[in-house]
Amino acid sequence: MKRSKRFNAAHSKVDRLKHYAIGEACSLVKECATAKFDETVEVTMNLGVDPRHADQIVRGTVSLPHGTGKPVRVLVLAKSDKAKEAIDAGADFAGLEDQVQKIKDGWLDFDSVIATPDVMGEVGKLGRVLGPRGLMPNPKVGTVTMDVAKAVNEVKAGRIDFRVDKYGILHVGVGRASFDLEKLQENVEAFVKTVIRLKPSGAKGTYVKGITLGSTMGPGIKIDKADALAVVGN
Repeated sequence: MKRSKRFNAAHSKVDRLKHYAIGEACSLVKECATAKFDETVEVTMNLGVDPRHADQIVRGTVSLPHGTGKPVRVLVLAKSDKAKEAIDAGADFAGLEDQVQKIKDGWLDFDSVIATPDVMGEVGKLGRVLGPRGLMPNPKVGTVTMDVAKAVNEVKAGRIDFRVDKYGILHVGVGRASFDLEKLQENVEAFVKTVIRLKPSGAKGTYVKGITLGSTMGPGIKIDKADALAVVGN
């Protein structure tokens, strides 16, 4: 397969057999992000869990210290008073019947959904649409709450939800290649620390099998697990 000069130049900077410290990996990923747009920096974690068992599902939220660098479109499903509170807090869309109908008609121009507990009966009807896309509100991750203003502010500030896929892998964007090195490293460490602390009781053997950092168009950079695990103690 013929590779572009940009592709070859980026990959030549990375030793595929080496496992890098988080700071070194962040520096490399910035150096290798040479596309004409501001590439998203992503962390991929291969976990030793079997998500087919409920006690091995890894799911949670993390508030990235410096946000994701991506504007987040927030939809709040709530009745009139709470809908107004959500709009005042910065939500992009809010309401109930009209918003539910728009989703049923195929509208999905939003990145996060927050709902109040009293409307979950209506929201539950959207499970087949929102569930597979990871958008279904859930009290465990703070997206079902009466304090919609707080939830909107947290999501807008950089709180992200994540859930392991059926192969035991997490794949999450944690910033942009344009971020300062220190800010990017702090975001990566915050995510890794959260995942490690969420080790389920049912997980046996090696929990973190591998961690890779990369940008949208750049090569994958393997992170030293020992360095990552040490982050938890900091």
